[in-house]
Amino acid sequence: MTRMLFVNTYVEDVAASRTFFGALGFEFNDAFSDENTASMIVNDTTTVMLLARPKFQEFILDEMTDTSRSREMLLAVSADSREAVDTLADTALSNGGSAWTDPQDHGFMYGRSFRDLDGHVWEVIWMDPAVAAGDGPPDR
Repeated sequence: MTRMLFVNTYVEDVAASRTFFGALGFEFNDAFSDENTASMIVNDTTTVMLLARPKFQEFILDEMTDTSRSREMLLAVSADSREAVDTLADTALSNGGSAWTDPQDHGFMYGRSFRDLDGHVWEVIWMDPAVAAGDGPPDR
């Protein structure tokens, strides 16, 4: 069985978030998008639902995390190369995102992170394909 993953999070401005993530190369499923929701396609089995705050509140029983003070989760997305990590992170920063941590370089794995327009943290990572496939221990 192939499992699908649907991440739901809130945004202040659905249209602005759609523009931001569109600039990063993500596409959207318009059948599940409207003025309160942007259904962002990560791949065939992963979708991130960007919901306006009032819409998101309908799905939860407690408070939304204040992303200026705390983290509920980190979202990590892969890239095909170290250069692709830099391109995606730099594009996010030039389109209104903000830096979060310093780049992490472990030789076999490289990553950078940024906050989106709503302060949610996204990590962009590349891992040596041989290490990712389990063909040997990481070169540390």
